[in-house]
Amino acid sequence: MLLYQPDSGYCYNSDSIFLYDFISFFKPKGRVLDVGAGCGVIGLLVARDNEKVELEAVEKQDIFVEYARVNARVNSIKYKIHNSDFLELDEGLKYDYIISNPPFYHNGVTKSENKMLFAARYSINLPLDKFFKKVSRILKPNSHFIFCYDASQFGLICAELEKVKMRAVDVQFIHPKKDKVASLVMIHAKNGSKSLMKIWEPFFNFEDSDISDKAKEIYKKAKTQSIKCQI
Repeated sequence: MLLYQPDSGYCYNSDSIFLYDFISFFKPKGRVLDVGAGCGVIGLLVARDNEKVELEAVEKQDIFVEYARVNARVNSIKYKIHNSDFLELDEGLKYDYIISNPPFYHNGVTKSENKMLFAARYSINLPLDKFFKKVSRILKPNSHFIFCYDASQFGLICAELEKVKMRAVDVQFIHPKKDKVASLVMIHAKNGSKSLMKIWEPFFNFEDSDISDKAKEIYKKAKTQSIKCQI
């Protein structure tokens, strides 16, 4: 998949590629909404590999909306993108799957002065309580919310999901290496679910100084080629 990205500022990274792989396990179909789409990478990969997906996205940064539209066109993927803050999205719209790599840097970290990076990275732009409440309002009954987040905030994530009557039913922690703590967590949540949480085997990005075999397999499946440019 060919993906155009801004030549400076925020670009997608391995988090998005690993999330795409996690989402793929659930074989999504029906109306899928990619929240905070950026250049469109996650949603477009999911739609490419799942022909029953009707893909929509929401992105508030104008520049990323343009990149996402171009990327959908060059990859021949039907795409509807809402140029809007997710929290202001029409609640008459209902979805079978909501997927997202949201901004999750917590308030205690030093914030970038770059407007593009600030909007894409920091949770102040999409607080967990407001994020999950909005998801719960536009997700169809017994449907799926799949996202990644900072692993150190996992307890808070579960607490906020419970407040909106959602439950994490599949969880995978991503570690840089076997001797490092998890830096990222992948979560599949459902509304109205009574299932116990299933903890997947941990995923390690690197083995010693080399990319792990699992990570190589995911990159191979994604087949992304990025071009940084101005459009």
